[in-house]
Amino acid sequence: MMAGFRFFFRRLMTTTTPLSGAADASQPDASPAVPSPKGGSAPRRGRGGRTQPTRTRAAARPRHPVLEQLATRHPKLFGAAPLPLKRGIFQNLRTALPELGEEDLKEALAEHTRSTRYLQAVAAGQSRRDLDLQVVEPMAAEHVFHALVELFRRKQRKAARSPEAERATLQDEARQWLGRRLQQHIETTGLSAADYAGTMRTRDGEVQALLQELVAQASAQSARDEAMLRAFEASGASVAAFAEMYGLSVQEAGLILARARLHQQPAPDEPSHPADEAAPAVAGNDAADDAGKTS
Repeated sequence: MMAGFRFFFRRLMTTTTPLSGAADASQPDASPAVPSPKGGSAPRRGRGGRTQPTRTRAAARPRHPVLEQLATRHPKLFGAAPLPLKRGIFQNLRTALPELGEEDLKEALAEHTRSTRYLQAVAAGQSRRDLDLQVVEPMAAEHVFHALVELFRRKQRKAARSPEAERATLQDEARQWLGRRLQQHIETTGLSAADYAGTMRTRDGEVQALLQELVAQASAQSARDEAMLRAFEASGASVAAFAEMYGLSVQEAGLILARARLHQQPAPDEPSHPADEAAPAVAGNDAADDAGKTS
């Protein structure tokens, strides 16, 4: 995992070889517990006044001071809802802000691009921007995928720290969230579910299982759609009449038929460089690649 971080950190900091190929994950609540008169954490009261266990909350880690400066100068890129950074942004910042120390800037960019809010922007597929907020390139599909995977892992870690009574529900919600987001991303890329699963590589067994589940669902859906298209073509009926025959709305019938015809079209060419987790292990860390090496 750390090797992937180092690779991704180096890549964004250089402008030479481009890689091929965004607000659901939340971080743990960092607000301090309310102190009791004796200096401890005040117990919570449940129904009937019964005392409930008090959760231990981690103190919020302060942001790197250089990030505070960058957020003041470039709030759209380093503020509360940051936009994805262009690859090679490190050198641009060094030129624009020579007063910032090189090592401090490396650390600040690494912290920023590992943050949940930055990963959320990458996962949303937002385009990369330069210091003038100009779009310089679209977000690579592989980077979106790896950002989604990392956000899912953070949700799972948060669920693992939750009370046992809530844990299973939170873990299931995390899996459902990733399934929805991956399905949306598959549709965005224009790949079939099978091609997507073969292109977006990951060593995470749970994510692999979810991808295979999506492939199976897509295959079953495709078979149903194609059967409906054959029935429609054999019927000689209008879309409206065909929809009535099967108890569908005209819109639903039209969608099924359009989807079936789409499945019959040749698949788009696969990317020349399939995503490999040995490269961008966490999609957000590409934003600091010029710095050379992460901690």
